[in-house]
Amino acid sequence: MLGPFHPGNACAEPAALGEKTATAARLFLEHFGLTLPPGHWDTRSDLRVGVGMASSTADIVATLRCLFRIFALPYDRDVVLGILTAIERADSVFLDEFALYLSGRHRVVRRLGTDIGFHTAYITEPGTVDTAAVTGLLLEHYRRHGEEYEHCLTDLLKGFASGDPAAVARAATASAALSQNVLPKAAFDSMLAHRERFGADGVFVAHTGCLIGYLFPTRLDAYAKSDLSAYFHTLGHQCSFAHGGFG
Repeated sequence: MLGPFHPGNACAEPAALGEKTATAARLFLEHFGLTLPPGHWDTRSDLRVGVGMASSTADIVATLRCLFRIFALPYDRDVVLGILTAIERADSVFLDEFALYLSGRHRVVRRLGTDIGFHTAYITEPGTVDTAAVTGLLLEHYRRHGEEYEHCLTDLLKGFASGDPAAVARAATASAALSQNVLPKAAFDSMLAHRERFGADGVFVAHTGCLIGYLFPTRLDAYAKSDLSAYFHTLGHQCSFAHGGFG
């Protein structure tokens, strides 16, 4: 996450934010015809770069949200979308709900609401993925498996429409299995085999990253977390836990 902007005597250099976030700040100021007051940025993040956690989009959106607050402007999603479009393909982390979202075109196709949520146990495998570098590979993979992905999408949308987390998790698992053909996760086969043992509804992956985890319908108790941590330790990984979604 991006920390706050601190007013002060120092010159507020957007470059301190990193290239993409600095560009976002510049575009914001140009759009509104504003000048950043003296001060400094306090930046920090708990998102690993290049593992599929939308770190660059999250940093850009956090910067823009901060700028809206600095200048007491109402948050304008269209402005955010315009700035993201000028910088990169973006994830939908700027939305406060699930959505079917075209990342390359920066267009929300369908809103999916906030009724569904999961508790997750996940790991990040070694390495990083350069999204731009694998785009061609992924597009070719999607073309080869278009029918299978269409089934996944249909099942996913039905799950959201009926408020059925288990159906959404099954669609996520099917999509994760397809992803093994292009950017495979070493732990996938083992995790899929142990899914029922842990009571998970499904397996999810970062399709342009190194993250893989379980989707659970309810909050995990201490015993379940200990059991999962021990299992992932046998695979050589430390397990993390997080609430995903909104429900």
